[in-house]
Amino acid sequence: MGKVIEDRITEKDIRHLYECAELAASSRSKGNHPFASELVDENDEVLLTQENEFTTGGSAYHAETLLTLRAAKLYPPEKLAKCTLYTNFEPCVMCTGAIYWANIGRIVYGVSEADLLRLTGDNEENPTFSLSCRDVIGAGQKDIMVAGPAEDEKLRKRILADHEGMWS
Repeated sequence: MGKVIEDRITEKDIRHLYECAELAASSRSKGNHPFASELVDENDEVLLTQENEFTTGGSAYHAETLLTLRAAKLYPPEKLAKCTLYTNFEPCVMCTGAIYWANIGRIVYGVSEADLLRLTGDNEENPTFSLSCRDVIGAGQKDIMVAGPAEDEKLRKRILADHEGMWS
């Protein structure tokens, strides 16, 4: 079985999570859900960014999956194994699966899937799973590093602010 390699969130990671929060705010300003992701290589170079595209394709157009599909076309698995995918919220089952198949080696997220489920409730636009990315990775055969949720309260409030009034 796969193994989640627990990692800690660093100051560098917090900076990238704030960048994801800004992208998520941009996504919401365009009528999309406030989710976003960023792919960063081992040299801390941002390779790709992606906002949610709900208005384009509905609930399946998650930022993490869209970014991962783009990354898989552009970079070989060996490169992606050294990359980190940052996202404001913990990747869902679909997004974690895409990350797994693309061979991205590390995930860092700001707020948990459980907290997202509490926010969205039974909103039909975001039928959130009650399943962590760690559980998904653990059911696979690859080892992936995971860091999150963020403990930085200022960052958490910033991420959650983009969702105020969104799901009611």
